Amino acid sequence: MSLAGLTFGAPWVLLALVVLPAWWIWRRRRRPAAIVFSRADVLAHGPRAGRRWARALFALRNLVLAALIVALARPRTGAAAENITSEGINIVLAIDLSSSMLSEDFQPQNRLEVAKEKVKQFILGRRSDRIGLVAFAGEALTQVPLTVDYPVLLAAVDNLQAGQLEDGTAIGTAIATAANRLRDAPGKSRVMILLTDGENNRGAIDPRTAAQAAAAIGVKIYTIGVGSQGMAPVPVGRGLMGLRFEYRPVEIDEALLRDVAKYTGGRYFRAVDAEALQNIYEQINQLEREPVHTRTYVRFTERFRWPLGAALVALAVEVLLVAWRGPLP
Repeated sequence: MSLAGLTFGAPWVLLALVVLPAWWIWRRRRRPAAIVFSRADVLAHGPRAGRRWARALFALRNLVLAALIVALARPRTGAAAENITSEGINIVLAIDLSSSMLSEDFQPQNRLEVAKEKVKQFILGRRSDRIGLVAFAGEALTQVPLTVDYPVLLAAVDNLQAGQLEDGTAIGTAIATAANRLRDAPGKSRVMILLTDGENNRGAIDPRTAAQAAAAIGVKIYTIGVGSQGMAPVPVGRGLMGLRFEYRPVEIDEALLRDVAKYTGGRYFRAVDAEALQNIYEQINQLEREPVHTRTYVRFTERFRWPLGAALVALAVEVLLVAWRGPLP
């Protein structure tokens, strides 16, 4: 039972309050006593004087009983504290850092900068998931192991730069490295999001074999092919003014990326511009959502002392009144 934030631990006790009106009705109908005075000096003031004090005593006793009943009903106030528990998902982001990721077909930025921006938005959209980061080019390297320390993860994404690793595209090595991070992760959900813009041309591990091994340990892989259709300005070297670009065909091994996703129960996406890449991460964000279980705990503060105190005060007043005026109820 609740009343303006006040609840009762034993609300059924309040049913006893109906006894009080019954007592009032019975008292009004019973034949009054012939003499209700204990001293002759009270009688000298007339019959109404004694009746007035008798009514005052009756009111005080009703107040005592009502306050005691409310106290026994255990009035209390409480503040609800919500405890949200979730098993969470284990996610490893594998990002291609090969030189072709500097291609400027995602104007006004290159592929890598757009990918980093969308990855950070994806991270900020998670709550209780453990996320890791693997960078790869001609080799693969774990940048951040699985963690819920999102600020550290965001800083690591900001620091990703093409040229940090030997150039090339070792997709099989990237899958094996990310899967190794997910192998002993707690929980049932293990997800890898692999983003690349090229074909597998480095590393000793076949990507399809790596995908099958990842599927055997319960890893689901979402693959994203990044790059516009047709021709794109691709960096081919450095000149006096910085990187030198030439328009070349965009070559993404989509058949390979589809197979990798299919073997593991994931999906393949093609991102031809920044908006498409944003939509892809939003889709993955919705596909990989873990139900959140909520438990609510309430810490109560007992308030029975207030009605109990009122009952004691009313009882004390009644005792003093009887001692002072001496009427017989």
